Amino acid sequence: MVGLLWGCSPSEQELYDAGIKEMRLEKFKEAITYFDRVIEKNPANTEAHNAKGVAFFEQGKWDEAIVNFQLAMEKDSTSYKPYLNLGNAYLEKKVFKEAVINYNMASALDPNQTDIYYNRGLALLGMEEYEDAILDFDNALQVDPNQALVHFNRAKALLGNNNPLEAINALQRAVALDDQNGAAFYLLGVTEMSALSKTEEGCMHLKTALGLGYTDAKEWIDEFCETESES
Repeated sequence: MVGLLWGCSPSEQELYDAGIKEMRLEKFKEAITYFDRVIEKNPANTEAHNAKGVAFFEQGKWDEAIVNFQLAMEKDSTSYKPYLNLGNAYLEKKVFKEAVINYNMASALDPNQTDIYYNRGLALLGMEEYEDAILDFDNALQVDPNQALVHFNRAKALLGNNNPLEAINALQRAVALDDQNGAAFYLLGVTEMSALSKTEEGCMHLKTALGLGYTDAKEWIDEFCETESES
């Protein structure tokens, strides 16, 4: 009986499921071996190519991930997933234009995939396309207004678009939602001081940033805050 069980060749789905199980255990190399066996059985299995790409992505192997996402896309150009994942891989590589192109394709194929807004916003921010980035961040916040990182990156785009007052509002929202983001406290402090000459509030936020380990705040504190307290 045991011999018969071992003699049975696992199906595509069984191999794929085994790979997904390994992925959930963060055993990415083992997962890839299962996905390779699926692809060996059926080279047109889009999900296996895509999942293999995700396994490479999770290991920080962006180029290998891109190759597999492109293969998945070629096998089935109607699925948004490979385009979204391609966008994410290009975003990690800071190839922002390619990221935006793939996010646009993913969004066209499935407009309900609201995760695209934030990621595309980051790519647009990287391209210094501030108005378009703000629009995507606004759309992301319509889905869920309590996303601290979206508020933080929206503030960066607003500053790039020469709107420091709105940026301060966005940063205040960001630190209210996440009081451990040293970079947000730093940017808030610097913007308050440089745009509004609010030294007291700015110094308070810079000191919070430094306390959270954001060491760039020290230069501002040394130059503006300690002398302010001594006077």
